[in-house]
Formats: sequence, structure tokens, C-alpha cells
Amino acid sequence: MPNIIPRNYSADAARRLAQTGITPLLARIYAARGISGAEQLETGLARLLPFTLLKNAQQMATLLADAIAQNKKLLIVADYDCDGATACAVALRGLRAFGARVDFIVPNRFEYGYGLTPEIVRLAAEGSPQSGGVPTGVLPAGAARSQPDIIITVDNGIASVEGVAEANRLGMQVLVTDHHLPGDALPDALCIVNPNQPGCEFPSKNLAGVGVMFYVLMALRAELRARGAYTDKPEPNLGNLLDIVALGTVADVVKLDDNNRIMVQQGLQRIRAGRACAGINALLQVAKKTHAKVSSYELGFVVGPRLNAAGRLEDMGLGIACLLSDDAAEAAQIAEKLDTLNRERRSIEADMQEAAMAALEHIDPADSCSLAMFDENWHQGVIGILASRLKDKFHRPVIAFARAQGGELKGSGRSIPGLHLRDALDLLSKRHPHLLQKFGGHAMAAGVSIREEHLAEFQRAFESVAQSLLSPADLTQTIETDGALAPEECSLDIARSLEQQVWGQGFPQPLFEGKFDVQAQRVVGEKHLKLRLAGPGSSLDAIHFFSTDPLPKRIHAVYSLGLNEYNGNVSLQLVVRHWREE
Repeated sequence: MPNIIPRNYSADAARRLAQTGITPLLARIYAARGISGAEQLETGLARLLPFTLLKNAQQMATLLADAIAQNKKLLIVADYDCDGATACAVALRGLRAFGARVDFIVPNRFEYGYGLTPEIVRLAAEGSPQSGGVPTGVLPAGAARSQPDIIITVDNGIASVEGVAEANRLGMQVLVTDHHLPGDALPDALCIVNPNQPGCEFPSKNLAGVGVMFYVLMALRAELRARGAYTDKPEPNLGNLLDIVALGTVADVVKLDDNNRIMVQQGLQRIRAGRACAGINALLQVAKKTHAKVSSYELGFVVGPRLNAAGRLEDMGLGIACLLSDDAAEAAQIAEKLDTLNRERRSIEADMQEAAMAALEHIDPADSCSLAMFDENWHQGVIGILASRLKDKFHRPVIAFARAQGGELKGSGRSIPGLHLRDALDLLSKRHPHLLQKFGGHAMAAGVSIREEHLAEFQRAFESVAQSLLSPADLTQTIETDGALAPEECSLDIARSLEQQVWGQGFPQPLFEGKFDVQAQRVVGEKHLKLRLAGPGSSLDAIHFFSTDPLPKRIHAVYSLGLNEYNGNVSLQLVVRHWREE
């Protein structure tokens, strides 16, 4: 059973924050997330870290400005997830606003794998601007398809040593924009912008791929301004791209440090004001969400999955086309297709999860430190979600494998605090050099490819590495809360205030705890439990989503404050996240 513990926080920091006019509750919440001064909560664009701190940003801006002046052909090579799609859309919209001649290509994950591979480079050299067919609007009718002069990677490329070498051989220059951790060697690209590359002192190492591209565009605008490009015409407003930047940043689950929170907050303000791009508006509409009430939750769990569905099941070109469209009717049509794909993805995921749980029926995961699973019927595009679900359920690092081509298994992994997954795979590769064909990723998520005949050996090797890196305490799930709420703090105003804040990875949504008598309970919508809970000095409505099992008479609950909208009325309700019997 998970441990429930209150978050530690600095009482001095909370007191300083409260002295600036922040409510005591919010001051405590912010202090528990490392906020020590009110200036860290300011979200004006003037507080963004300057692009001059990002290694090679100015150099890349110079190269891009020269390319625009010389009318060179640029080609974006995107990744197939939401971060890659948003980074591609930001790059295309931004570079075209600056006058660049630029198209894109996004690898079909099932044919070409991840990143700038030699195969993708050769496809680019043939002048093919989209691997799975060109979505409407990507290329003008009759456009010439010639080899690009410059390839620009977004959300990939830092590990593409062979792909960059192939581009160089074919006479194409490569500019890499990425945020993933580098391998032992950097590619021989003309220029690399990545806050995690050696020698980069950019204070925020948590930029998503879309954030890196946004910073490159800021540097490019400054370079063009210095060259006098806007003496007789207005500059492009890069703020118009922040709705897309916010979507990619939240959906990629990067840490929402001070700098990322500024971009996300600015993007949310644009969306709430009805000034988002047609594609984001259409994705919200198809999900029956109102743009005026959008929070970071909707970006991460409503819009992001629908965009991701294209890359998981088909071709992310469809998702990018949605973000590029300026026509509301066209965007709505694409969003409907993405919504259909997302429903299909959920169905596939449910079947895969059922198969995984059946395979584990006679196995106690508590006997091991890791899970590495394979089923011949699993879908490559959904194994990452499956790994995440299993990780959450068993609190173990998980790698789920699906069959690829030529006897290869492709795995997607998710980890827990205490085990840096990319580093664990690196250690495994050093202990067993023959096992991994390729790997890469982050602390919490990574990808790996192995030969199918090596699966059992990989499972043993991965378990050995996990055992060497994890302690028993690491394997005990801990739920951190922001303590108990006083009766007067369980209010509609406070719930609304919390909903307006930017929460996410590294800056988690507030959770509270308390002991309650269960006064009433009933199943609603066939899959949720509607509750009436009595606590100290108050009796409150509550809901436990996706659970129909009856609760005992008294519980210790972990909950968030939520808003219940029904027939035009808004009321407070507790959203029960976890409970145990008292």
C-alpha cells in the first residue's frame, strides 16, 4: 500500500510569499514546489531566459538568416510525437513568417524508426517532403521537389551520428535542434542547439523540443532585426506561436520550471482568449472542451493524446497538418480524423493492458525490481502508454516490447524516481555490449531496440541493473500531499484559483488529504462513484473516477479540489485520487 506523506516546505519561504499578498494556502503550496520568491511566479515574457545563454543559438540564427537571404531550400525533419509535431509546426510557421522556403518530412515510425536516420536522409535527398503522403496544404500544387540545401531537425538529431554523416556525404548541411540527452559522440552537424549538449550553460535544461525551436526563432528574429529586415515592415509576432509551444511543452511531460511555466502560461492565456491556432481550437471542440476554461490538464490529457494518436497509429503528418491549418473547416475535418484515431488507440491500449495483466496473473511483480514484457500482438505505437500504465500500477520501471521488422523488437520504457532509465540502459549496454541495437531517452522515459532472440537475456540483464540501482524504499510508492485543508479552504473560489495555475511535471497539481465518513455513495455514468463525504466541520460532494467498488464507512482520502458543472451551475467537489480504510 502506498505511503501518504505531506510535502516538505520551507516555512520561511511560505511566510515571505504570504507577505506579498499570496494566500497562506497558495504560499504553502508554492513553497513546497521550490518557490522562494514571488518573482518566480511572474509569467511576463520579459522574464524568459535570454536566447543568448543557449549555446549556438546565435550561430544557428546567422546560418538561417544567410539561408533565407540566399533563398536556400530548408527541410524540417520532425519526430512523431506531440513535441515533435508542435516543434515542426512552430518551425514552419516561424520560418515562413521570416521569409524562408521550407517544407517538412516526418518519419513513419513503423518504416523508418526514430530520428534522422540515413534512410530518412536519402528520402529527403529525393525531394520527398512527406513520408506517408503529403497532407493538404503542406506543399503548393506543382511545387518542385528537389534536394534541400539544409536539413533542420526538431526534437531529434542529437544521437543521429550516421544520419548526419549521410547528409554530409550527399551535400546537405544539417542544423540540429533537440533536447534529448546526447550519446558518447555528437553528430558532425553544421550547428547544434540543445540545452543538454556539453558546454551549454543555459539555466533551464528542461526545454522541450518545441521550446528549443522557439528559442532559435527568437535568436533569428534578433539577427534579422540587426540586419535591418524590419526597418520598413513590422516584425513577425512570435507570441502567436505560444499556444503551440505550450501544448508541446505540457504534452512532452518535461519539468515545468520557472522558464517553462512562463511559456505555458502565456500559451494558455492565448487559448483562453480565443486566439489559438485553428488546429488547437478544433481539437478542443472535438473533445467538447471550452477554450475559455482550458488548463494545462486539457493540453496534456485531452489535446495532446489526440495529436499523438496520428503518430502512434498512422503518420504524424496528419497532426502537423492540423497545427498548420489556418482554415477552421479544414482543421475541424482533420481534428475529427485525429479523434477517431484516438478512440482506436484507446481500444488497442485496453486490449494490450488486458493481455499484460493476464500474463502477470501468476506473477508477483513485488518479487522483482523491473518488468520487461513482450506480446506478439502488441502495437508499436501504443507500447509507451502501456508501459506507463504498468509503471503506475506496480511502481516498477517497465519496458514494453512490440515486434518490428526483420526479427527486431522495439521497446518503450517508463521509469520511477530512483532509476534514470536512459542511464540504466547505458549501464546495461556496457555490461552486455551485444544486447542493445540502439537506445536513447530521458530519466523517466526511453526507447530501446533488441533482437527478438535476445528477449529473455535482456529481461535478466535489465532486472540485474534495476536491482543494482534501486533500494527497497525506491520500490515503495509514495503519495505526497499538501496536507489537510481547513473547512474554510474547501471553497469554490480556492478551487477556481487552483485551476487557473500552471501545474504539471515537476510542479504537480496540489493534492490534499483528510479523514472522512462516507455518508452516501452511488455509481454514475456506469463507471464512476459519486460520494458524499463528511469531514471536520463540513460535508462535501466528491467523485472517484473510473471506480465502482463501494467504499467502507470511513476512509483516509487523498483528493484534489474540482469543479462540477451541471445544468449551468458550478459547485465544488472533491476528486478522490486514492483512499484507504480508516
